[in-house]
Amino acid sequence: MSSKEQILQRIKGHTLTTHPMPDLKAIHGTVYSDRTDQFIQIMKLVGGDALVVKENEDLNEIIQKLYPDAKRIGSVLPQITCATFNPNDTDNPAELDGTDLAVIEGVFGVAENGAIWIEQNIKQRALYFISENLVILLRKSELVNNMHEAYSRINNRSYDFGVFISGPSKTADIEQALVIGAHGAKGVTVLLI
Repeated sequence: MSSKEQILQRIKGHTLTTHPMPDLKAIHGTVYSDRTDQFIQIMKLVGGDALVVKENEDLNEIIQKLYPDAKRIGSVLPQITCATFNPNDTDNPAELDGTDLAVIEGVFGVAENGAIWIEQNIKQRALYFISENLVILLRKSELVNNMHEAYSRINNRSYDFGVFISGPSKTADIEQALVIGAHGAKGVTVLLI
């Protein structure tokens, strides 16, 4: 018997009990009494913003007030009339460079961490990451409590590309110097409709 086998036998001999894997379906995670309020608080905590839009408010006016300096606004959403171009008209993702603002739609949001599940509904998914700022439209009714619920929703969908976005892009080094917008949007605003 080799020394490796001897070591493994000794370890096995000293392992008294085995433990079965827990049933992950039984874990439900934290449930919030007000998912909307929790989502808004967490979005602010991660460096983004979230606003509830009333039925009579105009999305385009809200977007223009939030980003008055945005000159190049991209969106494929028909209700976003303040968009200056349709990203689906570009063949090369590099043409999206210089986009001040992208207005996109989220499938659902997670109250626990402020993440929004985005599925590719545009030709060039680079728009999600190359834009200086993102506005994400999200239905309040599509907020889930936690990542357990989020992953169960993803499992029931078919999609070619999907990503969770939670606030603006951030990175930090060992000296704890935080940089916003290093690998993506510098600002993210979620409009809860």
